[in-house]
Amino acid sequence: MAKRKWAELSPVKRALIIAAGSVQLSLAASAWADLARRPRDQINGSKRRWAALIAVNFVGPLSYFRWGRRTSA
Repeated sequence: MAKRKWAELSPVKRALIIAAGSVQLSLAASAWADLARRPRDQINGSKRRWAALIAVNFVGPLSYFRWGRRTSA
C-alpha cells in the first residue's frame, strides 16, 4: 500500500480522520481528568499504570472507564 499525503486524501477521508482524532483526544482528556480527581482507593490498580494505558488509542480510555474505576456503593 502506497503512502498518501494529506493533500491527496479526499475531503471526506480528511473529515473522518479529524473526527476520529477529536474523539480520541476527548476520551483521553476526560479519562486523565477523572483519574487525576479520583482518590487512590477508588481506582483498580495503579494510577501510573492507568495514566500510561489511557494513551493507547481508543482502547485505553474505554478500558479505564470500564475496569479502572471502582463503583461507589
